[in-house]
Amino acid sequence: MLPSDFSEGSISNPEASRRSVLKGFGAGAMGAAGALASAPASAAAPASDGGIDYNDPKDNLYAFAKIWSSFDQPTIGCFHGLMYMRIGNERMIPVFGYEGTGVLQARWEADGTLTRVSRETGYFTDLRTGDILETWDNPITGETVPVYHFYNPLLVRSMDNQMSSFNFGAATDSPTLMNEGTVFPDETGNIPFILPFQSFDNDLLLNWDYTHEYTNPVTPAGWPQSSTGARISPSEHFTFRMSKNQVEDRSLPTARFVAGFSRISQAWPWMKMGGSGMEDVQLFGRMFSHKGLPGTADVRPKVLAYIEKHAPEYLTLPDKWEMESFRVDTWSCYAADVPPENPDYDWTEKRPAHVPGPPTGAGAL
Repeated sequence: MLPSDFSEGSISNPEASRRSVLKGFGAGAMGAAGALASAPASAAAPASDGGIDYNDPKDNLYAFAKIWSSFDQPTIGCFHGLMYMRIGNERMIPVFGYEGTGVLQARWEADGTLTRVSRETGYFTDLRTGDILETWDNPITGETVPVYHFYNPLLVRSMDNQMSSFNFGAATDSPTLMNEGTVFPDETGNIPFILPFQSFDNDLLLNWDYTHEYTNPVTPAGWPQSSTGARISPSEHFTFRMSKNQVEDRSLPTARFVAGFSRISQAWPWMKMGGSGMEDVQLFGRMFSHKGLPGTADVRPKVLAYIEKHAPEYLTLPDKWEMESFRVDTWSCYAADVPPENPDYDWTEKRPAHVPGPPTGAGAL
């Protein structure tokens, strides 16, 4: 999604990275902590000749917030593109469009941490018309299914100078480190918030990746048609381009970005692939993501019209800066909003009454 969202998990600041990172950085792979420090994460970073020191985690945090949000008022971005389905080793086929919005704002706190507030939407669209789908004809099962629209009413998170991780699924699931493969521990074993920026003249480039694996909240026992199995492994990958001058100009509260956005996952729960014999199909999405134009200028007209009609509050932010993250990843939201298909299932995942539900789509209020 728009990298506004951290939409696939809550944010924490770990002393240790997730299981695979620990394996890759163990003594058998790299040696002692001193050897880890010998491969600095900032080796490909642009020279610190502007208003930002790219070797400084605090300056990286400033650049991050300025690129993905704004320091003076909420800013609205959008993502849009296509999703393809792969069945086994067959040729991928386009199945629907995927697009949505993110509204974001950031501020520094007195203790030097950064707080980011966001609100987002995610929709699936008709390939030919671009209209937002309310139902979808599943070509595998032959069933017409209601589409689940993703709404995250509010995500408020704090970040500091350590690289963040995402926590999903069960308490026993390992967290996902942001930018695994391009961030590394320092001599203390901590992972500083130093992003893999690169520059070519005035083009500032950045990649952003997260690859998850966790217990599926849409359990086979509760949702045998919606579940693809006990575990899921969605991943999202971004490649950003910004103006280096804009990012480094501290008189500007935000900077425009344009990014390529790709996503790989199991089938979405609302596609009802469970029990089809094709639970192992893979979805691949290729999208644009962008932010920084005034008002709603980054939002495509049909999505903007739909939100203005059905959920206009998702084009604004509340004046609320206390930590909150009731609705984050799509699978857990689906399990909270859509009643179990098994009538005997104990629906412990059900959304609490005080948490806003989706205004439209499957599971809507």
